Amino acid sequence: MKIVMSQTMQEMDRRTMEEYGIPGLVLMENAGRCCVEEIIRHFGHLEEKRVLILAGKGNNGGDGHVIARLLLGQGWQVTLLVLAEQEQIRGDAAANLELLPHDLPRFRTGEAEFSSLHAVDFRQADLIVDAMLGTGLNSDLGGVYREAVQLINGSGKPVMAVDIPSGIHGSSGRILGSAVKADLTVTFACPKLGHVLYPGAELTGRLVVKDIGIPPALLEQAPGFQYLDEESMAPLLQRRDRQGHKGNYGHCLFIAGSTGKSGAAALCANAAVRAGSGLVTLGVPERLNPILEVKTTEAMTVPLPDSDDGHLSGRAFHEIVRLLEGRDVLAIGPGIDRRPETVELVRNLAETVELPLVIDADGLNALATDMSVLKWNRSTATVLTPHPGEMARLLGAPLPSEQADRIELCRDFATSYDVYLVLKGARTIIASPDGSIAINSSGNPGMASGGMGDVLTGIIASLIGQGYEVRDACCLGVFIHGHSADLVARDKGEVGITATDVAEMLPYARKKLMERNSPSAIRYA
Repeated sequence: MKIVMSQTMQEMDRRTMEEYGIPGLVLMENAGRCCVEEIIRHFGHLEEKRVLILAGKGNNGGDGHVIARLLLGQGWQVTLLVLAEQEQIRGDAAANLELLPHDLPRFRTGEAEFSSLHAVDFRQADLIVDAMLGTGLNSDLGGVYREAVQLINGSGKPVMAVDIPSGIHGSSGRILGSAVKADLTVTFACPKLGHVLYPGAELTGRLVVKDIGIPPALLEQAPGFQYLDEESMAPLLQRRDRQGHKGNYGHCLFIAGSTGKSGAAALCANAAVRAGSGLVTLGVPERLNPILEVKTTEAMTVPLPDSDDGHLSGRAFHEIVRLLEGRDVLAIGPGIDRRPETVELVRNLAETVELPLVIDADGLNALATDMSVLKWNRSTATVLTPHPGEMARLLGAPLPSEQADRIELCRDFATSYDVYLVLKGARTIIASPDGSIAINSSGNPGMASGGMGDVLTGIIASLIGQGYEVRDACCLGVFIHGHSADLVARDKGEVGITATDVAEMLPYARKKLMERNSPSAIRYA
């Protein structure tokens, strides 16, 4: 699924009208009609069918005028509050305003009187339609618009937003002072970044995408981002050959663990098994090997030279190189700690290994001491999986707080260092060396607990080992990881979920995705 920035959508609207000759009035009529279809679908059961529509002075308000006219035709009781003076309404919005009964629209009154004059309208409404401001908003809400948002959010009534809830920045998801909390948002052609990035995603409610006549060629050409959901991820899953054997599904090698962090090693290896690897070998400091043999029943363990206290020694390098023979992917970093000898070991491996390489956790911290190693590493594909703190160390600077700014940062990093970058978070970002960006939809707050990243490392390495293209392995791995956590949360709630819970649910998540029983979080209609 493609997501675009609001500026991109505005350009598609312009080209639709100018190059394809489709009038703005037609697009506005289609948008209003599509909104009414979803109102009937979601709220047609309301007994009194009293709708309050708040319309701004631009095209979003024009959509609201169309909605008012069509709902009147459907027998709804319509109250239309226009938050502008009548002479401020121009163009297509004015043309649609003229089609309404002249006594229906009630135009903007002084800000001081808005609440007192219209509070009864909010109390009497069964449904509120937010058609005040669209995706072009760039400044904080103030005056009557801010007051209207407060009344909407305090009404306790169901709310449908036209295109995007008013007050959300369309390209970043940032809240511009104040924003409407919608139960349903109907947007057009494709989702915008502001719908899926937090905090805007939390206020969007159920998102429905409607076709209003934007030519398919424009949608295809438009720059955008891939949104990872069931619809886009299910086709990537490879079905197993009925005559397959363990040698057909990859042999992963993990280098992980240190004293006090044996759990990280077990989690990544066990997750790889659960994600479908044919064979998994786990290399650990020699003193930890007896512990890991207990913790990893299905994975093989190899004791590596350590520094006499359960930390990897630089002497392990040649043994690890020997272990690479016959393996399909190397993952390094979970729980290995940051001792100078271990850091040097990681850097030597990163520079010399030719297999696909997944680096996480303390492996990333080792790279951060001198990023130049990525410029001359020989791996056929390198995947880095930082959380925001590790990413800041790789950059040597704090991350921007806004998710939209992080997207461009990730793109620049991935293209500069020729790596696949998986920046973990509430909307994990996957940046590829070619500059393409994917944003994940799955997962929940219950994943904010130790070991989740180790499980993700195991999943991505497993998928690479099974023969998936590296970008597909990153995207599918991130999605299934969150999807598995969502299944756990469905049964247990979002508090107290463990990384082991998520790893054990992986086969069920894959099965469910293969069957595609549940609908996408975003519906095209």
